[in-house]
Amino acid sequence: MLAEPCILISGGTGLVGRRLIGQLTGPICLLSRRAPAQAAEAVPSSTAATTIRTLQWDAASLLSPQALGPVRAVVHLAGDPVAEGRWTTEKKQRIRDSRVIGTRSLVKSLLQLPQPPEVLVAASAVGFYGHRPGEDLTEVSPAGSGFLPEVCQEWEAEALAAETGGIRVIRLRIGIVLDPHGGALGKMLPIFRSGLGGPLGSGRQYFPWVHADDLVGLIQHGLQSPSLSGAINAVAPTPTTNWQFTQALGRAVHRPAFFPAPKFGLRLVFGEFANSLFDDQKVLPRVALESGYNFRFKTCDEALRDLLS
Repeated sequence: MLAEPCILISGGTGLVGRRLIGQLTGPICLLSRRAPAQAAEAVPSSTAATTIRTLQWDAASLLSPQALGPVRAVVHLAGDPVAEGRWTTEKKQRIRDSRVIGTRSLVKSLLQLPQPPEVLVAASAVGFYGHRPGEDLTEVSPAGSGFLPEVCQEWEAEALAAETGGIRVIRLRIGIVLDPHGGALGKMLPIFRSGLGGPLGSGRQYFPWVHADDLVGLIQHGLQSPSLSGAINAVAPTPTTNWQFTQALGRAVHRPAFFPAPKFGLRLVFGEFANSLFDDQKVLPRVALESGYNFRFKTCDEALRDLLS
């Protein structure tokens, strides 16, 4: 057991988790589906953390206080990837269970600790809002309808249960995370570098994105701001349409970006998930800005230049 309270991170071996670990100091405890030795290989070698240890966790099981040790803060990022694989009935069940049941198990484990952590920063998604053309979406906007909004509402409700133990809870509604090593941008780059990239459909729908470094910054902002709680939209402050984003990506890779991707073609590849790619979501990070967070990358041109330089 660690004598000094740790920061507990689920999903720490993913794209965002690895960036976050590289920025943290003090002891860290990782929760991972992988065996500890495999998870350790995914941890960045350049980190200021004094100690990093890994617990294998299947997300449906409770973690004992003895296994966890003292915990001062929690960052919960784990969840089955939404954009990988067709949305079969089984896939949709994994998406839901990994988030809803996983969060429920984690919160129950935290509430069993002799001294619960001070704060839980729990991932959610802008999928909470659904397809909302013509609206400015802030943290007080109601949820949309459909599969993803329903999952996000259940997901966030399980995180909020931690408040019964006096834990400060932040629900990060994360946009499309830009990182060239994976996620949406990682999949788009080969297409755009070949000169075959372009907007989704008309491209008029808003595209809520965030640079991976700003997402890490927002997580740290939440950990370090005792007065901050509730929902936070983790998106860049400059609303961007899909057309504007694809043109910026084309400029960044020095290729034209005029080949529109039709919905029917994407449905053949992604199934039901393709519908969410055309959701119109003008999401604004009002809480982040009002609480003093200073975005490093405010426009997609700035973000893509940094990521692809």
